[in-house]
Amino acid sequence: MPLPAPADRERIHTRTIECHGYLRSDGLWDIEGELNDSKTYGYRNQWRGEVAPGEPVHHMAIRMTVDDAFVIRDIAAASDATPYQICPDAAPGLAVLKGESIGPGWTRTVRRLLGNTKGCTHLNELLGRMATVGYQTIYPYRMRDRESGKIKGGKPPPVLNTCHAWRDDGPVVRDYYPEFFAGKEDDA
Repeated sequence: MPLPAPADRERIHTRTIECHGYLRSDGLWDIEGELNDSKTYGYRNQWRGEVAPGEPVHHMAIRMTVDDAFVIRDIAAASDATPYQICPDAAPGLAVLKGESIGPGWTRTVRRLLGNTKGCTHLNELLGRMATVGYQTIYPYRMRDRESGKIKGGKPPPVLNTCHAWRDDGPVVRDYYPEFFAGKEDDA
């Protein structure tokens, strides 16, 4: 259902976030995210000079390499457009995430390791979106492999009990991971 018609208005700001998931030839996964902010009007920036309408206020990108267990094996970030000269200095700090797992508590982990003055608000926000894209990339692909018989058995999926759809007594787990189904057949 579409939104109701808006009041008469003028667009001022646009944020776009685009993320992609890739299966690498070595079996690892690259999750890439890009964040762009722009204004519909020009303005003066102390560091960059005149910023034209539509020119990025923020243009940042992250590439996270993860394994099937969602452990970060490598991470790189770039801040190509920022409002302050020192902003790009935060990008290398994302290296503290190597060895961390994307899963329940991910936002807390990012906040603990990169929150406040240790990181960049925009890069941290992008990491949250990328975690979701990681799940959307890896789970359906591996589920297809599981259904075709390429993968047998295994550990419970990390998404188990993380939302209504993936509750261990629900129909999704019953249908896709019956060995981890904890409900009664007629409850799902």
